[in-house]
Amino acid sequence: MLLALIALIVAVIPAWLFWRNLSAYQPPPSPAAWDSLPRVSVLIPARNEEQTIQAAVEAALTSKGVELEVLVFDDHSEDATAAIVRRLAECDARVRLLNGPELPDGWCGKQHACWVLAQRASYDLLLFLDADVRLESEGLARMVAFLEESGADLASGIPFQATRTLLEHLVIPLIHFVLLGFLPMRRMRASGDPAYGAGCGQLFLARRSSYERAGGHAVIRSTLHDGIKLARAFRAAGLMTDLCDATDAAQCRMYRSGSELWRGLAKNASEGLGGADLIVPITLLLVFGQVLPAVLVGISIWLSSTAVFPALAAMVCSYYPRLAGVVRFRQPLLAALLHPVGILIFLAIQWWSLLHHALGRPSRWKGRMYGIRGT
Repeated sequence: MLLALIALIVAVIPAWLFWRNLSAYQPPPSPAAWDSLPRVSVLIPARNEEQTIQAAVEAALTSKGVELEVLVFDDHSEDATAAIVRRLAECDARVRLLNGPELPDGWCGKQHACWVLAQRASYDLLLFLDADVRLESEGLARMVAFLEESGADLASGIPFQATRTLLEHLVIPLIHFVLLGFLPMRRMRASGDPAYGAGCGQLFLARRSSYERAGGHAVIRSTLHDGIKLARAFRAAGLMTDLCDATDAAQCRMYRSGSELWRGLAKNASEGLGGADLIVPITLLLVFGQVLPAVLVGISIWLSSTAVFPALAAMVCSYYPRLAGVVRFRQPLLAALLHPVGILIFLAIQWWSLLHHALGRPSRWKGRMYGIRGT
């Protein structure tokens, strides 16, 4: 009985917050009739992205309702990334290929690339876009409209997450679960506290003046976790950040295999939920609230009659965010039904990352080795 009550209490909190946040986490509005088209610099850091970069650039170029340029920083790729972008630039003058110096000491590759791109951008709106993200034709204009409507200095949102392999199905949808289940969005908008700063590193839109005031990516130069750290840097500078549902504004397939997913999520887990100060409470919250309810229902035949109801209620609460995600964010149903399994895999990645870094072992990503501080 006690375990069932604990599971219910721990499961109901993120379920209630997820439900509350769904009405606050809205798609960006349709673009207004501007007197003049907003001008946006689309900034794409790219290292060894020959499989994705052409589609990313071409999708950006189809954007409606904005004037844009697309800048790609080739971060010393060892494949055909630069050649692909060079061909695109020959066909469309809005595309520019940038090359830079070797990665400076103390910098993460992506943060350095974004910093250089921002310095070379021509326009006052800066869209930082991962090379595996495809903008929808009105996605960029809608993000600009959201930035203007919200009054924020930095806007972000989670694009539609395309998944194909079973491991992708199980783990990637947890991005929405963690964001909407644990971040009170109304409180985020009412407070400038950096603790409420959050974003998706795949898609960030910033005002240039605000970006410069916050110190830009130079402030987070050593991190691999820009999704949280950039938003918090803006808030630490007295600026506001906001989030919108970018499901219909862009799409992304983050990883293309189980091993790539594991390495990709583990590389920065120790800076987030897998950090030494968070991993134990997060593990307890997720095991008791998201895994234990299914276990208790599975063994309900052996439970007392008074324990069955709270166990069933806890299971309903634990499954609600995932089933709501199937409807709202077009997530795979099978992954939602296997939610406890996805949680256990997610926690395994966090613990593996913590152990990996505790032993002083660097992470390998995009052909580079990163230590504990991202260098």
